[in-house]
Amino acid sequence: MRDTLKHRGMRNKLADVLKAKGIVDRKVLDAIRTVPRHLFMESGFEGHAYQDKAFPIAADQTISQPYTVAFQSELLEVRPGDLILEIGTGSGYQTAILLQLKAKVYTIERQLELFKKTNLFFKKMGYRPKKVIFGDGYKGLPEIAPFDGIIVTAGAPEVPKALLSQLKVGGRLVIPVGLNEQIMTLYIRKSEKEFEKKELGAFRFVPLLQDKN
Repeated sequence: MRDTLKHRGMRNKLADVLKAKGIVDRKVLDAIRTVPRHLFMESGFEGHAYQDKAFPIAADQTISQPYTVAFQSELLEVRPGDLILEIGTGSGYQTAILLQLKAKVYTIERQLELFKKTNLFFKKMGYRPKKVIFGDGYKGLPEIAPFDGIIVTAGAPEVPKALLSQLKVGGRLVIPVGLNEQIMTLYIRKSEKEFEKKELGAFRFVPLLQDKN
């Protein structure tokens, strides 16, 4: 599959839709305009790539709705060079948006089929996360921490303490919390012991599973 002018036009329209839904960060909207989402999906579903909808991918997972990707990215407030940990690589689309925002991204995927597929895809496309890891996202990545931001792209029944502990002071954790429906939750680390918590509306994600490799 190629990336054509037609695709770019569709991305511009998608960015306009997201803007109308309340996404204001220009760098996030520019990333949506730039990253070819259709290449992260099976070629037969290319026509669905620029609708603001989630879509099934391999291993019973989904490529998140563009609005959700933009919303989580905006909450992270990524600055160039920020160290970001992503829990749930999935198709790699969210990873690519973070890379477009000039973050240094470590990303963890627990589904072996997806891990292998996405890792190969990144190499083919020239996307260069710092590391793509096959493992349990619940544990985070203590050997690389602390992080400027941590983003979780699956619904967690509760907030893993390991992730909170791996944030820098001033760092932000964006995580959907809940069982059937999740509340998008932002934690900002104010000091060694203190976190500010904000709840930002209901979303639906596939579940974040522990110890399932």
